[in-house]
Amino acid sequence: MSDAAAIALPASIRVFERGWLSSNNILLVDEDRSALVDTGYATHAAQTVALVQHALAGRTLDTIVNTHLHSDHCGGNAQLQSQWSCETLIPAASESAVREWDEARLTFRATGQTCERFAFTGTLAPGQRLKLGGFDWEVIGAPGHDPDSLMLYASEPRVLISADALWEHGFGVIFPELEGESGFAEQQAVLDAIAQRDVATVIPGHGAPFANVGAALERAYSRLAWLRADPARNAKNALKVLIVFKLLEVRALRFAALEAMLANAAVLHAAARQLAPESAWPALLRELTGELAKSGALVLREDGIEAPANAT
Repeated sequence: MSDAAAIALPASIRVFERGWLSSNNILLVDEDRSALVDTGYATHAAQTVALVQHALAGRTLDTIVNTHLHSDHCGGNAQLQSQWSCETLIPAASESAVREWDEARLTFRATGQTCERFAFTGTLAPGQRLKLGGFDWEVIGAPGHDPDSLMLYASEPRVLISADALWEHGFGVIFPELEGESGFAEQQAVLDAIAQRDVATVIPGHGAPFANVGAALERAYSRLAWLRADPARNAKNALKVLIVFKLLEVRALRFAALEAMLANAAVLHAAARQLAPESAWPALLRELTGELAKSGALVLREDGIEAPANAT
């Protein structure tokens, strides 16, 4: 975790770059109010509160904005709401799922992840505008990675808060495609929408803010074309990402627990079905974890896997 400073951002915008278990947090402060865009994962929630407290230096947090409701972007909502009586704005398309706290629709159960229940006070939809950090932000729909996801764009500082729609080297897993729904076409449209705007700096959901937006878009278009050429690549990537995410949370997993995740978590189950018959899932897990071990993402044990000592 670091307070990203390599890219020159307006003084009213501060980025807390987090490890991959939590999304980045973007703190925007002006004379009228303070707001935090995305709140990280549940196991990092106390740290998120401490970071925000320190940065606000006695001011209250007035607003939480969630770009989307994957657990690594909204897992700190509940603790922040306990600390401050702040309004919370979520994507309008997720409103009923949060009101009913439908963990299946919210994907927490489907991905084997957790999120403490939180409330919301309002919603955001594409085309709306927000005043945050002294700037006017356009709300842009960003389906692809998540059907309900949003981005925020401010034309005056030419800053895009892209969530998981664009990273410096790619974008988030295209989850709808795992369950037979359209996602690749939507991701293409989102990249096109970014390309049509005058963006000088991107604040991604993961990784440091970056300025070479054209090069990042080229890499993203190339990766998307590669995934569309063979959708099994998206499924394989999804399983690897979700295995590493769970490992960052629990630090060690037995192969039996991984097999149980494939059986019981709907998103992992759907991804595994695209790659192999259920009888071959133990071998599939050995193959995937072996590849992750070679890349340094995890350490293989005889009976399971563990996180590397330096993993965050």
